[in-house]
Amino acid sequence: MKELLIGNAALARGLYEAGVKVVSSYPGTPSTEITEFAAKYDEIYCEWAPNEKVATEVAFGASLGGARSACAMKHVGLNVAADPLFTLSYTGVRGGMVICVADDPAMHSSQNEQDSRHYAIAAKVPMLEPADSAEAYSFAKAAFDISEKYDTPVMMRMCTRIAHCQSIVETGKRDERDLIPYQKQPEKYIMMPGYAKKKHPVVEERTRALTEFAENCEFNKVFFAKNSDIGIVTAGTCYQYVKEVFGDSVSVFKIGMINPMPVKSLIEFAGKVKRLIVVEELDPVIETHLRTIGLNPEGKSLFSNIGEFSQMDIKKILLDKTEDSLHADSPVPNRPPVMCPGCPHRGIYYVLAKLKLTVLGDIGCYTLGATPPLNALDSTLCMGASVSGIHGFNKARGVDSEKNTVCVIGDSTFMHSGMTGLVNIAYNASNSVVIILDNSITGMTGHQQNPTTGYNIKGDPAAKVNLEELCRSLGIPRVRVVDPYDLAGCETAVKEELAADGPSVIISRRPCMLLKYVKAKPALTVETDKCRSCKSCMRLGCPAISIKNNKAVIDATQCVGCGVCEQLCKFDAIKEGV
Repeated sequence: MKELLIGNAALARGLYEAGVKVVSSYPGTPSTEITEFAAKYDEIYCEWAPNEKVATEVAFGASLGGARSACAMKHVGLNVAADPLFTLSYTGVRGGMVICVADDPAMHSSQNEQDSRHYAIAAKVPMLEPADSAEAYSFAKAAFDISEKYDTPVMMRMCTRIAHCQSIVETGKRDERDLIPYQKQPEKYIMMPGYAKKKHPVVEERTRALTEFAENCEFNKVFFAKNSDIGIVTAGTCYQYVKEVFGDSVSVFKIGMINPMPVKSLIEFAGKVKRLIVVEELDPVIETHLRTIGLNPEGKSLFSNIGEFSQMDIKKILLDKTEDSLHADSPVPNRPPVMCPGCPHRGIYYVLAKLKLTVLGDIGCYTLGATPPLNALDSTLCMGASVSGIHGFNKARGVDSEKNTVCVIGDSTFMHSGMTGLVNIAYNASNSVVIILDNSITGMTGHQQNPTTGYNIKGDPAAKVNLEELCRSLGIPRVRVVDPYDLAGCETAVKEELAADGPSVIISRRPCMLLKYVKAKPALTVETDKCRSCKSCMRLGCPAISIKNNKAVIDATQCVGCGVCEQLCKFDAIKEGV
């Protein structure tokens, strides 16, 4: 059956048809939908794991148990999963195992622009890179055959454009597979030095075999033009751009198996063209390989290693042609990302900004507290770093810092990698205040469940972590809960915990306003005659509030009646709507 699918849905369909039994992931844009679509198939057990390391290890356990398995994550999540990844290269698999990673060129929703191809090269595992939804589907199915034939995990590299763009996929039926019988093999799966030393040569031999396989594999395709001296080597999204610009007028070597790359077939291709060009986003991975095998391509001397490309970029650089893009009749105003009206994080951030505290931030929608007018954050590094970071910050700067510094972290991020930092704070007697922003969901990636919500990936009831009890069990003596809509209560709690001795945790608890079960209150209104144009309400940065004719105005279509702005108005001008 032919279907129009986004790349992530196509990949999930490939997992399903390949007979996958277990998928464990942590949500992260642009990878999230892979697991969400996989969860729609009842034959696959799917779960949200606390973090990517756990997800990879769950997939390994399922593979060890004889099942085909997969995990999915975004590029920065692969950093978290790197520990098991590198040793999985040594152990190999029993049931086929695929690690799906989605890169984010141009950082649409990420804190860096790293290139995951380096991980495949460093870990010495094969990586496939589809160029459309049909390939995402077929490559996913084929990846399991490679995994089992060559005894290795296989990586699937998606990126934002392939993950979220649609194309036609001709789907088939599921290949239901029996479990591979379990057999105890300590020399294969126990990576103590005596066994591990014997496995490294196996990995090197496997790489040689896979390189030979890459010479004529189905994933790499060569197209020769009749009358062109130009040959372009490319992959993934860039292949689509090249085809849109040149059609069949240049020769193209499309690499679908990005690691290991072939040698002989690339040398043969280069020998048939006069000008060899590499078109690839981010780092010169393909270009470096070509130079290593003795070729001299043009690549990053022409193209940037920063951000995404477009058809117009390629046309301008390679054809010296420019085209006017479509323009609106009037300028489109900038719309920077902001926290939603009624966002529970806004109240606590207002208090932190008012108190002029140093605030170490973390990864999530609450990172938006760094933007004007709140300007509440001082740092954002990676998942969980706020909790570990405040400990180091306070140990370095001493008592004055301890009384003027807090960190913030979301409930899902705390479960991901904040807990170990909190253990460190307790164990090493850090006088630090940690604020957990509990909005009862994993918000930034589109409302996925996590261990604190009480529901699993399918929405069924699940064990629910009690954050208060967990923090106390980790050695934190002072734990208190506040409502972020109560500005006075939040301010009192923050001041008292900063003044106290020893570590403490403040849980700022209120569910995300976008959750289906959260009902908005009637919109507030401004009594114009009472408004003194002091603009105190504007300090919240709520998109529902604006100034018109020098008076505050509340947009009833956006306001959810949270009442936070009402607490800031000293002239009693903000009231519940009638």
